[in-house]
Amino acid sequence: MSEQETPKARPAVRTLSDLARIAGVSAGTVSRALAGNSLVNTDTRERIVALARDHGFRPNKMASSLRRQKTDVIGIAIPLGHDSRQQISDTFFITLLGHLADALTERGYDLMLRRVIPERDEDWLDRFIGSGMIDGLLVIGQSDQFDRIEDAADGYLPMVVWGNHAEGQRHCVVGTDNRLGGRLATERLIESGARHIYFLGDTSAVEFAARYAGALDAAGRSGVTVTPLTSHLSSDRLEAEVAANLDRSFERGDAIFAATDTLAIASLARLKALGIAVPDQVRIVGFDDLPLAAQTPPPLTTVRQDIRAGAFAMVDLLIRRISGEDTESIVMPPRLVVRRTA
Repeated sequence: MSEQETPKARPAVRTLSDLARIAGVSAGTVSRALAGNSLVNTDTRERIVALARDHGFRPNKMASSLRRQKTDVIGIAIPLGHDSRQQISDTFFITLLGHLADALTERGYDLMLRRVIPERDEDWLDRFIGSGMIDGLLVIGQSDQFDRIEDAADGYLPMVVWGNHAEGQRHCVVGTDNRLGGRLATERLIESGARHIYFLGDTSAVEFAARYAGALDAAGRSGVTVTPLTSHLSSDRLEAEVAANLDRSFERGDAIFAATDTLAIASLARLKALGIAVPDQVRIVGFDDLPLAAQTPPPLTTVRQDIRAGAFAMVDLLIRRISGEDTESIVMPPRLVVRRTA
C-alpha cells in the first residue's frame, strides 16, 4: 500500500444487528452462533465467529453483565404485523396491559413497552431480546409473526406469549382455546335460528384464524354458511370497514360473529344506524367479554376469555422461565356469556 493510499474503513459493528447485516443473516442467528448453539449449522457458525473476531465485536457484554445483576425490568412487545395501524389504546390491549402491570408490580418488576410494526423492523424480536435491558419478554399476540417467535424460542428461554396454542409449537403461550370459543359462539347463533353467519375479523391473525376455524367446525355440522368479512381494528378504519361490510340487505336467519367485542360493538352501532333491530332481525356474538360488553344497548352476548387470570399466569410462567425452568403452555377454556344480542 502506498503512502497516499488509506485503508477502507470497516463498517462499525456495535450490535448484533450490525453483525447480522454483514453476515447476511438474522440477529437471532448471530446470537445463537456466538453462543455456540448447535441449531446453527457449523459453516454458518464458524463464518459468523470469524466475522465477529475480524470486526472486534464482543457480543452482549452489557447483556451478560445485566443477566448477572438483573435489571428487574420485563419487556412487553405488541407486534402488529397483520394490522399495522392498530393502536395500544385498543380496549383489549389496555385491559390485558393493566393486569400485566398489576402482576409485574406484585412481583417487583418494572415494564418496558414496545408497539412493534414488523414490516418496518424485521429484527424487532432479536433486538429486544439482545438489548440487555430486560430480564424476560412478554409478547401480546402472535399477529402474523408466529414463525419469528418460534425461531426466537429456540435460543431464548425467558419469553411467554399471549396467543393461540398449536400442536407441536415450541414457544410458551398463555391463551384461550380460540377454536373452541369460535364453536361456542357459532353454536349459540345456530341455536337461536341463524342460517347464514357473517364472520367479522382479519383471519390473517393467528387467534382470529382459530376463531374462524371454530365457526366453520360448528357451521359445517349444521349446514350453515359462514362468510368472512375482513375488518381491522385500527381506529382510523374500523368504523368505515364495519359500515362497508354491513351495508347489505340482511335476511331472516342472518347473524354476525365478531372476532372481538370491539368489532361487535361497532356492528351494533352500525346496525342501529341502519334501522336494523338486534336481536329481532340480526343476532350478534362477540369475543373477549371486555368490561364494555355488559353495557352495550342491548348487552352483548360474547365468549369470555379470562384476561386477568391469563395475565397473572403469563407473569408466573415468565418468572419461572427466568430462573431456568422450561414451562408448558397454558390453554384456558372459553365460556359463553349469554346476554341479549343472541
